[in-house]
Amino acid sequence: MDERSVFARRLRAARESKGVSQKQLGILAGIDQFVASARINQYERGKHVPDLQTAQRLAAELHVPVSYLYEPEDDLAELIRVLGGCSPDRLRELLTQLQEG
Repeated sequence: MDERSVFARRLRAARESKGVSQKQLGILAGIDQFVASARINQYERGKHVPDLQTAQRLAAELHVPVSYLYEPEDDLAELIRVLGGCSPDRLRELLTQLQEG
């Protein structure tokens, strides 16, 4: 089993899915360019976990909800990722459908 944290695994998967390097992601998220690659590498190895504001910036650059990065259950994480791309109207529609049935 993968020993890295949920956050570490999901961050790496989302970054690779977007096709950006660790350095690019760090810079896009507002991390100093001289430490961006090393910082993202530490997050992806599970050595450090970013504060919530940094995690929110990373998630925004990766176009995923920040909760996706922390959700331990794979199916629920994927649902969060997919629903995060829906419009507010579509989310309300889906929520109503789920509540009704």
